[in-house]
Amino acid sequence: MSDDATGSVSAERGLHGSDQSVASFDEDRGSVLKSIQRFLHEYPTAIPFIVLVIGVLIFSVAAGGRFFAPFNLSLVLQQVTIIAFLGIAQTLVILTAGIDLSVGAMMVLSSIVMGRLTVTYGVPVELSFVLGLLTGLVCGLINGVLVAVIKLPPFIVTLGSWSVYGAMVIYVSHSETVRAQDIEAAGPLLQWLGHTIRLGGGAVLTYGAIAMILTALIIWYVLNRTAFGRHVYATGDDDEAARLAGINTRGVFIAVYTLAGFICAVAAWALIGRIGAASPLGNQTANLDAITAVVIGGTSLFGGRGSIVGTLFGALIVGVFRNGLALAGVDSLWQEFTVGILIILAVTIDQWIRKISA
Repeated sequence: MSDDATGSVSAERGLHGSDQSVASFDEDRGSVLKSIQRFLHEYPTAIPFIVLVIGVLIFSVAAGGRFFAPFNLSLVLQQVTIIAFLGIAQTLVILTAGIDLSVGAMMVLSSIVMGRLTVTYGVPVELSFVLGLLTGLVCGLINGVLVAVIKLPPFIVTLGSWSVYGAMVIYVSHSETVRAQDIEAAGPLLQWLGHTIRLGGGAVLTYGAIAMILTALIIWYVLNRTAFGRHVYATGDDDEAARLAGINTRGVFIAVYTLAGFICAVAAWALIGRIGAASPLGNQTANLDAITAVVIGGTSLFGGRGSIVGTLFGALIVGVFRNGLALAGVDSLWQEFTVGILIILAVTIDQWIRKISA
């Protein structure tokens, strides 16, 4: 027998009785923490839902029976209507890994166009209303073209357009508020979303809240039941891979920003209904509140993951915490402090969940 054959036989004898199992590099699937991480990755709306339930339980004790009073619960819904509208628009943009800092400015500008054209210039309210909606749509389209065609960073584009649209608000309004009584006399249609339906027990539901819910349902359907929705998620997850897969990513970006601008214009209609007037100072922090609702609602700032339902939960969380803390006698300073902590926790949890897909 040759030396090679002898060595081979000796090697086989040396391996006799050794462990024959195949090496496995799978993660420990029995880990409870990993299971929770995996569950939250698959169901991102679970986190804001849990936080909302916890908040309701806490304030039901801290604020007593006042929190669950029908009027107070309906008041929370009224208070978050505008934030939810803008949050829906912001969600569309953030799903594509972008951000729109101008949503509040687009809303206020659209409301000023509606109010000024109707009251100051005597334009028929129906035409003023349409032109106000077109204002938001065009503003969103401009943002989309700058991002998709010129390929500027969304943060820089919308930071600049925030200032531009804000300046246009001052220019168009002449720093004057269109009074509620003047709008009521010249164009009551603009205040229609502020009308209420009494539900009993002191609770009231505004048409604006109903319009917000209907808008959320429509956008939810678009994102979850249409090819365009799948393209939005794919573009946000990896726009280059989506482009190579045949998706018109440039068209997706333009459509998303344009649709966001249109939703902001609808929010302007709800804003006039909410406050009765068209003010250049209305909702100065609306864009930040919208981002807060989106982030707390579980939508990832890195794109590709999130939902409209989560955003609605996020808006309700902000409303519930602020309302509950106010009823409990907590200073407004600590209310903002609490909301800030919620934002940091939401982003931290998002980073932790994203590791499961890394």
